[in-house]
Amino acid sequence: MPLLPTLSTFFIVVSAILVAFGWVFIAKDKRKAHKRTMVAASISALTFFIIYVSRTIFVGNTSFGGPDQIKTYYTIFLIFHIILATTGGVFGLVTLNLALKRKLPKHRKIGPVTSVIWFCTAITGVMVYLLLYIIYDGGTTTSMLKAIFGF
Repeated sequence: MPLLPTLSTFFIVVSAILVAFGWVFIAKDKRKAHKRTMVAASISALTFFIIYVSRTIFVGNTSFGGPDQIKTYYTIFLIFHIILATTGGVFGLVTLNLALKRKLPKHRKIGPVTSVIWFCTAITGVMVYLLLYIIYDGGTTTSMLKAIFGF
């Protein structure tokens, strides 16, 4: 298993688990525990992002190494994951900002939506990891555009 992709995937899964615990805490009106847990989830997501961007800059990205028959499906799935992750990241920043600025009515409204997007991002991220490194052998490590689109 490759170290950096495994490590970054670990942190995104940890962030999703922490978000789930944060939901439980706020449902039980444990606001302090909710805040600490959600901050920890944000730090875990940020750690993922730092590892991912560092790897992309210094190593490159791994292209799909699975069968050609499913490469198109993988590419569509990957693009969906990238859009979801970007949306989730933006929503996460907005939601965290609203909480820290004590704009709680807006935070309460957007928080559940953000969480669902983040759960979907984590699940699709794990699937991308499994398809690239576990189920199939990874392809070549190359630039992001070449890894995604094959050119």
